[in-house]
Amino acid sequence: MVVPLAQRPDPEPLETDDVKIVAGGTALWAVALLVLLALKSTGTQVHGWWLVMCLAGIALGLVGVRYCGRRKRAVANRRG
Repeated sequence: MVVPLAQRPDPEPLETDDVKIVAGGTALWAVALLVLLALKSTGTQVHGWWLVMCLAGIALGLVGVRYCGRRKRAVANRRG
């Protein structure tokens, strides 16, 4: 026989600062790009797609920062 468990209410959603999180990730892509460029200037073999990947990460990160900022403002306006 299965005894049903008492149903607890769902917890409130966590409040996070998504803009800071996405900006941090974007900054890490920028640091990676700078490291690769520094390595390339010393003569170390750096694959071209590594540089392109960093540039794509930065570009998408900037889009994400803008998106998260707009979403944050929209949620704040909805709450009043």
